[in-house]
Amino acid sequence: MSDHPGTDLGYLVRFEARPEHAEEFGALLSGAALDLARAEEGTTVWFPLRLGPTTFGVFDAFPDEDARQVHLHGRIADLLKAEAPRLLAAPVEVRPVDVLGAKLPH
Repeated sequence: MSDHPGTDLGYLVRFEARPEHAEEFGALLSGAALDLARAEEGTTVWFPLRLGPTTFGVFDAFPDEDARQVHLHGRIADLLKAEAPRLLAAPVEVRPVDVLGAKLPH
């Protein structure tokens, strides 16, 4: 359980983009998907990440399981499902995680 309210549960997500679409996928995560995450009430933190030339990730956190499930089935998921066949080279890996601690600004 996290020591920062609202960050007890999360997801660690990994994406492998097609090489010819890596820049476009990165822009999607840092643009439209980030805008949608900012609008989600139950999403406490949402970090899009670039892990390598074609490998991307997202770490996000939520206050409870209800918020985590709303996010999993929300507008970001819809956007990514719509774009995945064209932009991604492999299935998305979604791992639910328990957040043990956090250092965030107060």
